[in-house]
Amino acid sequence: MTTSSHLLRFCFFFLCLFGISSADGTQLILVNNCKETIWPGILGTAGHETPYNGGFVLCSGEQTVLEVPEKWSGRIWPRQGCCFDETTGKGSCQTGDCAGLRQCKGLGGVPPATLVEMTLGTQASALHYYDVSLVDGFNVPVSMAPIGGGAGCGVAACEADLNICCPANLAVKKQGKLVACKSACVAAKSDRYCCTGEFANPRRCKPTVFSHLFKAICPRAYSYAYDDSTSLKTCRAPRYVITFCPPN
Repeated sequence: MTTSSHLLRFCFFFLCLFGISSADGTQLILVNNCKETIWPGILGTAGHETPYNGGFVLCSGEQTVLEVPEKWSGRIWPRQGCCFDETTGKGSCQTGDCAGLRQCKGLGGVPPATLVEMTLGTQASALHYYDVSLVDGFNVPVSMAPIGGGAGCGVAACEADLNICCPANLAVKKQGKLVACKSACVAAKSDRYCCTGEFANPRRCKPTVFSHLFKAICPRAYSYAYDDSTSLKTCRAPRYVITFCPPN
């Protein structure tokens, strides 16, 4: 890469970090620090728009900025190992696939996939709530960190590669390579592991040996449905950096 290209990338990122943000919204700066291309999937919750029509490509070392409106709510997840037809936009991803579409268009990703979830203000509160969740399993390390917002703001993250420690019965392999790790809920599909049915409350739903393993490796991420106390972050920042493969 030429010196001028390095300078342009630096200036772009500097402006993202310290430039003027939208007066009525929030900036989400997506950074791909992985050695491979990532296709971020995006899904707005009911009643909220879905930026980029639900997905785009982010090459290794690249970053982009999403401008989302005030009180936006949704999720972002990494898709990897994708191959799409340039004309039709159809294909497949090894992990996080959304019906074989390059732009997910209102569809969620197939687990297992690491999720970044956020609600950037509500009618009742100006606070932003956000987390990194392993409830649907893990595929790529991810973090979400505020820029500004004060000392009380936290970082939501799973910065380690959980695939290295994934139990054999939860491992997902493609072409002989371990690419993702199922959660116990995704693997077992039972009320006990998914905190559903009679277990759909914090009194009955307790962490399992698998969620304890996930929590030990990624203490700042959700390991099961009621893991709020150490996983749900609050802030009121003008912008956030979401990093795929953050420095550990």
